[in-house]
Amino acid sequence: MKKTLITEKKEMTSLFDGDGKFVSVTVLEVGDNVVFGTRIEEKDGYSAFIIKDEKSGLVKEVRVESDEEVKDMKVGDKLEIDFSEGDTVSATGVTKGKGFQGVVKRWGFKGGPKTHGQSDRQRHPGSIGGGTTPGRVYKGKKMAGRMGAVTRTIRGLRIIKIDKENNLIAVKGAIPGGKGGLVLLKSTK
Repeated sequence: MKKTLITEKKEMTSLFDGDGKFVSVTVLEVGDNVVFGTRIEEKDGYSAFIIKDEKSGLVKEVRVESDEEVKDMKVGDKLEIDFSEGDTVSATGVTKGKGFQGVVKRWGFKGGPKTHGQSDRQRHPGSIGGGTTPGRVYKGKKMAGRMGAVTRTIRGLRIIKIDKENNLIAVKGAIPGGKGGLVLLKSTK
């Protein structure tokens, strides 16, 4: 079965890993994850289980290979931390929202010169399209707009430490989102 939990991002800190190296980690708190439902091949056309975080109310469906992996699950069963230190996982979260941003911050544009008569054009994009032909701006043009607040998955993260008493998992590296954001943690096996 795919190990999957809904967690809450607590903070970033540093720890010594098993090899004695000092690494940056993200600390995740595991809440009350319960089985909310199951899907079976015969009835639904695929196999999956649905988990719900009781604190936030977030519900996620996790697909699995076969019905064998979900046959023993019953609605209301509590999911425990079944990861172990050294496991490789992927983390899915919503990135921090930055609001409406210009091209310099959003796309890394250089901007215009600060001299030669340009008093108010330093952070502007410059020319954005042709004249009569094509007579429009092409779709996908890098321009100012809303930045952040999108779902991102970071793969290949390693679990450094697990504290089952306090329901905490320390994962090496950065995970999308701010403190208090919800993160879906999945094993990559």
